[in-house]
Amino acid sequence: MLKREELVNKPEYWLEIIQNEIFRQVTAYLKDNNLTQNQFAEQLGVSKGYVSQVMKGEFNYTLKKLIELSLAVGKAPVIVFKPLAEITQTENEEVSSPETSQINQVAEPIENYKTTGK
Repeated sequence: MLKREELVNKPEYWLEIIQNEIFRQVTAYLKDNNLTQNQFAEQLGVSKGYVSQVMKGEFNYTLKKLIELSLAVGKAPVIVFKPLAEITQTENEEVSSPETSQINQVAEPIENYKTTGK
């Protein structure tokens, strides 16, 4: 098991956090707009395989692609940079995976940046 400090120093951890959030945002968009992945691919002008990769987390995003996907689902990508020391200050708990750790809540969720008018 990794300690919190070890985990947050791994780029793979942060990539997975971002991939998971993109999955959540795209899934919510598809549901809210009653769209299939195929329809979403058509809307984006990309292949069905591309959307499939995004949904499986098998896609290593460039910053431009992250922005394009965010805008496509009607969201603004907001990135919060925090000092690692601030993240590891809480308790130095052991974590077995990013999914089970509370550490992935270090940045404010994207929902906090919504405007009131939707």
